[in-house]
Amino acid sequence: MSSKESPTKTIVVALLLSLVCSVVVSTAAIKLKPIQQKNKELDKKRNILVSAGMMDEKSSDSVEDLFSQVESKFVDLATGEFVAEPAGFDQRAFAKDSATNLSLTAEQDLGGIGTRSQIANVYIVKKDGQLDSLILPIHGKGLFSTLYGFIALDKDLKTVKGLKYYEHGETPGLGGEVENQNWLAKWPGKQVLDASGKPILALTKTPADDANEVDALSGATWTTNGVEGMVHFWLGENGFGPFLDKVRAGEI
Repeated sequence: MSSKESPTKTIVVALLLSLVCSVVVSTAAIKLKPIQQKNKELDKKRNILVSAGMMDEKSSDSVEDLFSQVESKFVDLATGEFVAEPAGFDQRAFAKDSATNLSLTAEQDLGGIGTRSQIANVYIVKKDGQLDSLILPIHGKGLFSTLYGFIALDKDLKTVKGLKYYEHGETPGLGGEVENQNWLAKWPGKQVLDASGKPILALTKTPADDANEVDALSGATWTTNGVEGMVHFWLGENGFGPFLDKVRAGEI
């Protein structure tokens, strides 16, 4: 073997090539991060608008223009009162941090999430200065994953304007049907809370024929139960219940 083909030279060349590639990849990641973050925020806004029926999935309308009608607020879930945005707020991260979360008992944990953030980001739409709808983030366990979505309530605070799931790992064709537009179209107009603010939604295997019933997902019992459980949790006393009570009473 000649000196030009020595193992040492080969290793050095490989190391230099790896170093150059790592620098290129790192530089690209740093430069692309702001773009990725902007796209993530844009996608979040689109999902909020879709849940509220302000745009459809295939709409070419400007997300930013439509979202200018939406007011973002932060709520202390224990008191139901508005608070300032916490520094570095990320609801998922807050739910995992013992300094910013609440541990749920088995009786409380209808959504199967274990802990929840003490603060939540809510979205308000007004028309002529009056409440038109509230969009609330919800999440809970299905069969194989945690489902994340938004539920929008009409101004009566008990009727659904829309539901949108944007992240899950459920089985395609079964639990994954939470994304099916035909199923989601069954939600608007359904009554999920009674006059006192108690959750009354029921997902039923028989054809839904009551104002508070929605058809269950065929062949996806665990996911169906998860959807019902998380709606009951987030709209109940351990979720947004105190906040909804204050809005209903005109206190905020």
